[in-house]
Amino acid sequence: MANVTAAMVKELREKTGTGMMDCKAALNETGGDIEAAVDWLRKKGLSKAAKKAGRIAAEGLIGMDIEGTTGVLVEVNSETDFVARNDDFQFLVRNIARVAIQQGLTDIEALKAAHYPAGGLLGDAISEGIAKIGENLTLRRVALIHVPTGAIGSYMHNSVSEGLGKIGVLVGIATEGNAEAVQPLAREIALHIAAAAPLAIDSAGLDPAVVEREKAVLAEKNAGKPANVLEKIVESGLKTFYKETCLLDQVSNYPEHAGKTIGQILKETEKTAGAPVTLVAFHRFALGEGIEKQESDFAAEVAAAASGQA
Repeated sequence: MANVTAAMVKELREKTGTGMMDCKAALNETGGDIEAAVDWLRKKGLSKAAKKAGRIAAEGLIGMDIEGTTGVLVEVNSETDFVARNDDFQFLVRNIARVAIQQGLTDIEALKAAHYPAGGLLGDAISEGIAKIGENLTLRRVALIHVPTGAIGSYMHNSVSEGLGKIGVLVGIATEGNAEAVQPLAREIALHIAAAAPLAIDSAGLDPAVVEREKAVLAEKNAGKPANVLEKIVESGLKTFYKETCLLDQVSNYPEHAGKTIGQILKETEKTAGAPVTLVAFHRFALGEGIEKQESDFAAEVAAAASGQA
């Protein structure tokens, strides 16, 4: 048997886009011959992943998993919405979320290198999914929230199955008091986040570039006013901006909390919890947000398929 090195596996993987374990198997089967290994993978239908890797993947699913006071969100993209209804794809997304929460991983490359429940590495499972499903699949992002004591609130919008959907929200509320007393509020805030899409917990958490851009817009809209007047206008405008974009400053849309901000509601909950209540983190994943989708010419696609070019 040929001595298959890590460098050989890496080279074959770069050539084909196939998973590490499949590349190693191909090299073992072909005595270390790279080109023969490429053919071996092609015959197995595994190198399809390489051809599809450049395609834009902006559909797919958000996956969620919760274990005690730890929650995780993952976004796995596909090329078409149809794949979201595929059992194999749902199984893959669900297991990626499970591995992420069990390993406590949010780094994409580290997660791909983690062991997959069905065997091999998680990255290999994604490559195998590409070959089996026939579309480019991308593990785009992962977020995890853990609170030592407290509650995890969650909400999945447009759910297609348990823990799978199009908009996923997690929120972590920490308290040394009665965790059961804050659990309903955690759920309520998760629903609020899904609808209101805050940018940060408070103004201190906003991206400075976002704040500067808002300042510039306010200044431009009021150009020509005296400097001292303009300063007050910008300051007032920023306060309004914070109320619109910062979670603690946003007003709840729940009837029972009408007119109260999320920050005020949290403070009130301390009475029933018997201890301070702190919203420590939240994550809101909306499927495909920020991905520039490729415009397609359906007639051209049909013509290409008919000519065998697709």
